[in-house]
Amino acid sequence: MARGLARDHDEKRRALRKGAAGYFAAHGFDRASMAGAARACGVSKALIYHYWGSKEDLLFDILEDHLGALVEVVEGAKDEGMRGLIRAILSAYEDADAEHKLQLDALSVLPHDRQAPLIAMQRRLVEVMTDAVQQEAGPQTPDRLRALAMSVFGILNWFYMWHRPGKGVSREEYAALAGDFVLSGLKGV
Repeated sequence: MARGLARDHDEKRRALRKGAAGYFAAHGFDRASMAGAARACGVSKALIYHYWGSKEDLLFDILEDHLGALVEVVEGAKDEGMRGLIRAILSAYEDADAEHKLQLDALSVLPHDRQAPLIAMQRRLVEVMTDAVQQEAGPQTPDRLRALAMSVFGILNWFYMWHRPGKGVSREEYAALAGDFVLSGLKGV
């Protein structure tokens, strides 16, 4: 008879995913190993392989979980206007710096068939932002609309690079500042 899943299976998997994301982001996915990920998580390599068959499987799971959560948050906030969308995205990015870095740096190492669903999620994020931009800026050419939407993401996506929790503006204050900045800019285009 097959063994059932442990009660804490999902919690363990989530914790391992989080620890491995931090390790991969810090060391670079191409230089990282499953043994190193296991050490960083404080578990055996065998336990990591219990959950994922390869380093690429683990990366895919990290990115699928991260992007899936972002899509869920953005879908839930899309009717709250640009300010609500900005607040929701910045909130979702909290404690996800490693995952965000891996999304930017390592997605391309996956085989194309594994990239496809992740890229589809990224496109959905861009679609929702593009709709919000269009609501504020009015009719634009497709190229300008995409440039404006990606500019908003630029304001949000790099927050993790310079922000230090407990120093300077808070995440909430930055969300308000970014909302003012974006809305003022979009009204002028």
